[in-house]
Amino acid sequence: MTNTARIGFITISDRASRGEYEDLGGPAMQAWIDKALTSPWEAVVRLIPDEQDQVEASLKELCDEEGCCLVLTTGSTGPAVRDIVPEATEAVCDKIMPGFGELMRQESLKFVPTAILSRQTAGIRGQSLIINLPGKPSAIDDCLNAVFPAVPYCVDLIEGPYIETDETVCKVFRPKHAKKPD
Repeated sequence: MTNTARIGFITISDRASRGEYEDLGGPAMQAWIDKALTSPWEAVVRLIPDEQDQVEASLKELCDEEGCCLVLTTGSTGPAVRDIVPEATEAVCDKIMPGFGELMRQESLKFVPTAILSRQTAGIRGQSLIINLPGKPSAIDDCLNAVFPAVPYCVDLIEGPYIETDETVCKVFRPKHAKKPD
């Protein structure tokens, strides 16, 4: 186990992957992590189209080959025909973590009634936690603010690196028995 957390960021967007518009979701995820984490981390970034086989391949690569303890995706979580990220995530995960999606939708409903259309989910693949986030930068912030307090302890439980945060940005919850490794 290394002390540096490798974090994968995947933007799933047909138009952004073709260069038709700027990817705002990927940089928003990275900016949130950069603001929140105080422990060392490095980014592994991908920008791909809404193609389920490419999403599955990217998730597997970041988890299995790149050694990312956390993979955040943005985009392709709605009800549209080309929105396939939840299916791709479920296809590659060993365990589904439905509480993440439930909490993200609950938080997003405070801001927009169409949050019920979101199909965000999360799951575990090996020693990696995968979380599907919405595409809008402000919604990415809202969702990460809601779920990230549980992320470091989840990474602990799947034997990943010890992730620490700036408590003014995100106060992490770990049970009293969970000790920082020496």
